[in-house]
Amino acid sequence: MRPVIEVSGVRKTYGKTVAVADASFEVHEGEIFGLIGPNGAGKTTTMECVEGLRKPDSGTIAVLGLDPFRQVYKLQDRIGVQLQQAQLQKRIKVWEAIDLWASLYGKKPVDAKRLLDQLGLADKRNAWFMNLSGGQKQRLSIALALINDPEVVFLDELTTGLDPQARHAIWDLVRDIRVRGKTVFLTTHLMEEAERLCDRVAIMEHGRIIDIDTPEKLVRRYCPERTVVLDVEDPGDAGAHFQTIPKVESVTCASLRFTIRGQGDDLVTEVIHCLSENRIRVTDFRTILPNLEDVFLKLTGRSIRE
Repeated sequence: MRPVIEVSGVRKTYGKTVAVADASFEVHEGEIFGLIGPNGAGKTTTMECVEGLRKPDSGTIAVLGLDPFRQVYKLQDRIGVQLQQAQLQKRIKVWEAIDLWASLYGKKPVDAKRLLDQLGLADKRNAWFMNLSGGQKQRLSIALALINDPEVVFLDELTTGLDPQARHAIWDLVRDIRVRGKTVFLTTHLMEEAERLCDRVAIMEHGRIIDIDTPEKLVRRYCPERTVVLDVEDPGDAGAHFQTIPKVESVTCASLRFTIRGQGDDLVTEVIHCLSENRIRVTDFRTILPNLEDVFLKLTGRSIRE
């Protein structure tokens, strides 16, 4: 797939503070690409440079083959932007905001009524902005980013502070944007969000890109550890049998519960084979797999939420 966003050697400083240091990455056509990391990692600054809202000190950026600074007006008609912190007038109505945004573009906007229906805002068409819930405001923000039928959509921390129900609803909306053939570039510090949505992610810390890949490949690369927790009817010699499983690193037992830790994708299969071969009766069985947060901890030595 051809890249629709190309970032090479971008650096942005504020006095002595380095917000972005030599960031380089590509976003491919039709994918959901996530820039992930903790608050203050430089995600929003990087995105705002790509959008053309901030000028980097050095490096090059191309979006849809256009320079976001020298060709800003050509680019604005082809992208949609949802900012991390954006407020509308308290007493602007939903339909008024949609009409206002649509008037700003030099091309025919999408069907506003249909867009509001798709985003679950049809019954809020005449509601004031100040009376919308947090999830409804975020959906309106997404609607404003989509009103010009953009080729690339930028979403910055779009579900921060929302309840789980609203968050999952917006995740469905983002997937639908991609289904409609758009490219999505988002930032988030929520690892579950990145795992659920993104085709590829770039991990950012202290303004630097640490690694880029699919969530699954990053987990396999940095966190090969696997854990199986199971309860047995009779411990007997089960512990000794578990110790013989290839790539097992530790086996601990508390009453009738065993915790088996090891490495490799075959660990779970080997545990099941051991249970069958030795006729060990199990009353409970679960696996604990690493995730993107574990990857971040491995790479930076601290939790993503600190």
